[in-house]
Amino acid sequence: MSSTENQPSGRAALVEALHVRQNLKRGVAAGVAFTAVVFLFFVVLAPSTVRSPVYYVALAFVLAMTSSGLAAALLVMRRAYKLTRDL
Repeated sequence: MSSTENQPSGRAALVEALHVRQNLKRGVAAGVAFTAVVFLFFVVLAPSTVRSPVYYVALAFVLAMTSSGLAAALLVMRRAYKLTRDL
C-alpha cells in the first residue's frame, strides 16, 4: 500500500486541512459565552424586563446559534487565509 491511500481526499481533506471540527468547537464556546454575557446584562441584571422569561430564553438561543456560526465561519476563514499564504 502506498501512503496516498491512507490520506483523505476531496471534502474530507478540505475539512481536515481547515480544522473545521476544532474551529466549530471554539466558535460554539465563544457564541455561548457571548450569549451568557448578553443575557446576564440585559435580562438578569436589568430591572425592567417585562416580558415572559421564555421569550428571552428563545432570543438567547437564537443569539447563541448565530454568534456561534459566525465565530466558527470567521475561524475557518482565518485558517483558509493562512493556508493560502503558505502556498
